[in-house]
Amino acid sequence: MSEDLAARLRFALARLHRRLRAHDRDDLTPSQMLALGTLDQRGPLRMGDLAAAERVAPATMTRIVAPLVDRGLVTRRPDPEDGRCWVVLVTPAAEGLLAEIRAARTAYLAECLALLPEEDRERLAAALPALERLAQADHPAAVPV
Repeated sequence: MSEDLAARLRFALARLHRRLRAHDRDDLTPSQMLALGTLDQRGPLRMGDLAAAERVAPATMTRIVAPLVDRGLVTRRPDPEDGRCWVVLVTPAAEGLLAEIRAARTAYLAECLALLPEEDRERLAAALPALERLAQADHPAAVPV
């Protein structure tokens, strides 16, 4: 039962995520969008910490962030705790872009939810706390109850 549930959930989430990504900007890669979102939520991060959060190699994160810096969506500044390091943070332009994308994704999802019967929406609402715990955990064993 657990593997079947996991497979169905994975498939449903992947399809839903693909549909939500349709509201992203075509000129940003999915990796760039994820990096921007992480920086927006967690604040300024060292490149290594950003790479760890996104589970990519630091060199890969450098290649992801460089075009964002060039476009003025991310800026670098010296780390206040260690002047030998740099932190990256989103710019006001990125904040506006992310707000626009999030609003479009939310509106799309709200339209989809409105098409579901009320009892399905209630089931989704009841499942949200468990889904949120799963989304926050690094590993299923770390999911707090």
